[in-house]
Formats: sequence, structure tokens, C-alpha cells
Amino acid sequence: MPKRVPFDEVLLSAVGTPVQSRLLDSSPRSRVWRVRLADRRLVIVKQIADGGDVGADADTRFAREVAGLRLAGRASGPAVALAVLAAEPSSRVMVLEYVDDLGRTDDWMPAYAESLARLHALTGPADAGALPVWTGPTAADAESFLALARALDVPVPSTVPRELAGLLERLDPTPYHALLHGDPCPGNDLRTAEGVRFVDFERASLGNGLVELAYFRIGFPTCWCAMSVTAAPLAEVEDVYRTTWRDLTGKDVPGDLADACAGWLIQGDALVERAHRGTADQLARLPSEDFTWGDVSARERLVHRLGVVADMTRDHDHLHAVGRLSSALADRLLERWPRLRPLPTHDTRPWY
Repeated sequence: MPKRVPFDEVLLSAVGTPVQSRLLDSSPRSRVWRVRLADRRLVIVKQIADGGDVGADADTRFAREVAGLRLAGRASGPAVALAVLAAEPSSRVMVLEYVDDLGRTDDWMPAYAESLARLHALTGPADAGALPVWTGPTAADAESFLALARALDVPVPSTVPRELAGLLERLDPTPYHALLHGDPCPGNDLRTAEGVRFVDFERASLGNGLVELAYFRIGFPTCWCAMSVTAAPLAEVEDVYRTTWRDLTGKDVPGDLADACAGWLIQGDALVERAHRGTADQLARLPSEDFTWGDVSARERLVHRLGVVADMTRDHDHLHAVGRLSSALADRLLERWPRLRPLPTHDTRPWY
């Protein structure tokens, strides 16, 4: 791993000379430094690395992150991301502003939800093509979900395949143009005096903001630190999000949150870390093996998601049978593996 900050003449001319640097912890997909420049300013330097993501090469991830950050930089009120000071595509290096992270706070979710809504509201139809369209569940995911039920000897109501087909149609992101972070996990947020700012936009896309609002209910599906948010805290953060969106756009949040949660439920790739997505049918593994990501197992993640969808669809016009199947699947998993634990609660989120 390079110890020196990878500045070339372009970056030296744009932001100045680095005189002191510290390599920070980061994912295998990038290298990140905190750098002091000759003029005493602190900046963050991030270089996108090869590997760590089967879904996109390093050049694509670099371009996607820079584009997402620049769109996020439109915020007219409190910032929701770090400003891009300079970017060099040939070396996949970006220089970002440095902000102080205030760290731990017991009541972290309302500010998080407000910034998420502010981020989503920054783009619209005129931005089509500025980022890839969000990629949701596919027909193959729906079939894998049904195959899991059959493998666990859970009867599938006859209307479920039709309901899943309708779900996929409703999750089509084409009509929506919200700026999605792509991985809005605890750890990808910085708490500042002005509000929460998000980092790591390598999977930024355009789509329906509900697929990220759903994180609070469905247990943070793309995150190693899966968590459960229930009762009053859940109602509060969803109200903060919807109110913020309405204040900024003059409209109610479009779409159906139950659809967004059901979409995360049937995606097997949302049970494993990014490096393993797209490599296997993850749902097909569950009857014979459990596997851990972070401190939570795949079966534990799935039980939580099944319970959420079952609760949300009791009287749902389009997902009633999916909800009944979800409830039966959750019961079967707990019957076979009674030691499965509930997800940790939101007040146990990790701080960095």
C-alpha cells in the first residue's frame, strides 16, 4: 500500500503541496489519507483501488463517486456531503474538504434521516443520465426467494408469483430521479455542527428515495452493522424524512415503502458484503449453511426482513400473499434454528 500521497502535477497545481499525511482506515476498495497542505489546510485524499467490488471496475467507481459528490454539492442549505476540491481520473484520486466529525450521539437517527432526504431531493428529471439508474431486484431474485420457500417446505400461496412480478414492475426506477447514496450505512456518515454529511459515494445512482428510507425498517441491508429500529424512533425518523422531503419539493414522497422493503427482502446479495455480491445465489445457501457478515448472520438478517415485510403487508393491496409467505418463512427459520438472535438495536450502532 502506498505510504506517500499520490499527488501529480495536476493536483499540486489545483490544491497545493502536501506536507504531512496520515493513512486512515478504509475498505479494500480505496485508500484514504488525511493530509495537511503547505498552507496549513486539512484535506481528505481518496484513491479508488482495484478489486473489492465485482460489480464495477475502479475507473467506473471513481467516476461514479465524483459525479455523486458533485451533485450532492448543490445543497443550498447545510451540506450533505464533502466538497470535491480536485479530481484526477488518470490516478483515480480525489481531494475532498476536511470536516471535523463530532462523533457519538445517542439520538443520531433524526439528523441522519433529514440529511438523507435533503440528499435525495437535490436531483430531478433534468439530471437523467448524470449517474447510473438504481439497480433493484430482478426476476431471478424473485425465483430464488420462491425456491428458498420450497427448500424449507413452506407452502407458497398461488398468488405470490403474480405479486412478485407486480412488485418488480413497481420498483422500476425509471420514473424517479432522487440522488441515492448507494450505501447509506452508519460509518458512511459524519456528524457535524450543521448536520450529517455522507461519504463514500461509489455506488451513487438515481432512483426512488424510498429504497434508502427503507434502511431504517429493513435493518440497513447493505451494511455490515445490521440494526433494528422499532416503535417511536422508527416513526420519528420516517416523519423527519417525509417532512423534509415535502418542505424541499412541495410534494409527498412518491412510491410505497412496503414495496421498497419487499425489494430488499428478496435480494440475496443484500445478505453479503459487496465483494461477494453477484458471485452466488445467496438465498440458496441458507437451508444448508449460515454465514456471518459483521456480527450478524445471514439467517438473522433474513428473519428480521421477513418479519418487517409480514407486518407491513397485512392489509396491503398488492403484497398480501407475499406477507403471509414471509410470516410463514420467518416461523420456519426460527423453528429450525431457534438460537437465531434478533438484530442489535439502533442504539448499539458502531462509532468510528
